[in-house]
Amino acid sequence: MLTVGDKFPEFDLTSVPGGPDGLKGDFVQISDKTDAGKWKLVFFWPKDFTFVCPTEIVAFGKLAGEFKDRDTVVYGVSIDSEFVHLNWRLHHEDLKSLQIPMLADIKRELSTALGVLSPTAGVANRATFLVDPEGIIRHVSVNDLSVGRNPQEVLRILDALQSDELCPCNWKQGEAFLTP
Repeated sequence: MLTVGDKFPEFDLTSVPGGPDGLKGDFVQISDKTDAGKWKLVFFWPKDFTFVCPTEIVAFGKLAGEFKDRDTVVYGVSIDSEFVHLNWRLHHEDLKSLQIPMLADIKRELSTALGVLSPTAGVANRATFLVDPEGIIRHVSVNDLSVGRNPQEVLRILDALQSDELCPCNWKQGEAFLTP
């Protein structure tokens, strides 16, 4: 699995856009060059039409504005196709207002390149990557398929990374940094 300090791999995936445009059936290509110069939060979920996944996707979507305020784009990815993503958005009440794109890694190229594909389940583990504007992975975490993430913690880690300071345990934006 790729880790902190590694270059995030190149990719070019079809997506269902966030917001109302995502409900129209018009797909958009998103690549590693999309949103160049911005921080990126890329998170994977195992597959659509499951139970834990929408809770995370909706929670990340609700924080899209917070991430945007930090010059960070949010990309959600699974191994499902763009057609499955669209159908899920159209038929899941909580996903209809989703503000982030859902990327289709149907060939499993990105999940394989990152090393987050579960060899037993054949789907992506619940992996989370924070990537800096130069394309370097600055944070990575992976949860078991059955355990959801805390998007607030990902936001806290992003704040700490963007501070370029020494941040103690449980540090939050606005609190004091450590001084050596």
